Amino acid sequence: MSLPDLPPVRGKLLRKEALAPYTWFRVGGPADALFIPADHQDLANFLRALPGNVPVYPIGVGSNLIVRDGGLPGVVIRLAGRAFGAVTIDAENNWVIADAGALDMAVARAAAKAGIGGLEFLVGIPGTVGGALTMNAGCYGRETKDILVSAWGYDRAGEMRVWENVEFGFSYRRNEVGEGMIWAQAVFQGTPDDPAAIDGRMAEITAKREASQPIREKTGGSTFANPDPPGTPNQRSSWKLIDDAGMRGARRGAAQVSEKHCNFLINTGDATAADIEGLGEDVRAAVLKKHGVDLHWEIKRVGRTVS
Repeated sequence: MSLPDLPPVRGKLLRKEALAPYTWFRVGGPADALFIPADHQDLANFLRALPGNVPVYPIGVGSNLIVRDGGLPGVVIRLAGRAFGAVTIDAENNWVIADAGALDMAVARAAAKAGIGGLEFLVGIPGTVGGALTMNAGCYGRETKDILVSAWGYDRAGEMRVWENVEFGFSYRRNEVGEGMIWAQAVFQGTPDDPAAIDGRMAEITAKREASQPIREKTGGSTFANPDPPGTPNQRSSWKLIDDAGMRGARRGAAQVSEKHCNFLINTGDATAADIEGLGEDVRAAVLKKHGVDLHWEIKRVGRTVS
C-alpha cells in the first residue's frame, strides 16, 4: 500500500525496511514502514496520530513468524531494547513484572534469581512476553495462562487497556482478546522457592530442549499445534504424526523438515518464505492423507505473497 505521511517519532521509523533480519527464519520481504519506538509514550503517541486505515503489526524477536516474500503492508512495530525489555520483581506478592519485549527466558532467570518458582518453563520458550500473551505460549506441561495475573497494552487508537487473566479467555495456543492489542507489560505470579532448586529445573528444561530441538539452526518455534489440547487422554503429538507420515527430512528448495525434531522447519541456507510455508503445507497434506488429521499452524504467517 502507499503510506501517507507518518507521525513524527523519537524512535526509529524506516521505510521499506527488509524484515528478514528481524525473524529467526531470516526470510521475508520489506515492511512498508518499520517503527522501533523509543519508549511507551513514543508508541502511544504514534498510534494516536496514525491514520486509522493504516494497518499495524507488532513483532518481538520474530521467533514464531514467517514474513512472506512480498513483505508486510502498513507499519510493523518492533518492541525491542531496554525500553521494552525490563523485568522487575515484587517480592511481597511473588510477582514478576515483565515488559512485552522481554525474552521469556530472561523472565524465567530473573524469577529464579529472586527465588520465585513456577515460571521455569519460560526458559524453554524462544520468544518474548508479548508473543506469550498472544498465543498462550507454553511447554513441558505449563502455559502462560497458568502464571499470568494481568497485562496491559495499547489498542489501535493508542489507548491503554488493562486485562485480567480471566478476561483473556485463554485456550490452547490462543486467547479471545482479538487482533489489535499491542502488549506493553505483564504481571506473572510465582511461589517462593529455593533459587538453586529453580536453577536445577531450568537446567533440565534447557538440556531437554538442546537435545531435542534444532535451536542452532535458522528456524522458528513449533510449527504446528498438537491436535489435542494438553491433558487429553492419549494425546497425539504433531511431531509423531509428521514422522509417521514420512516427512522427517523432507525438503522444498532450501527449506527442510528438521531431522532432529519433525515439528520444526529450518532454513538450510537461502530458503524463501514461500519455500518454508510451502514445505509446511506439504507436511500438512501428508499428515492428512496418512492420518486424517488436519494440522493447524502454530507459527504465524503474515504478509504478501510474490506471484
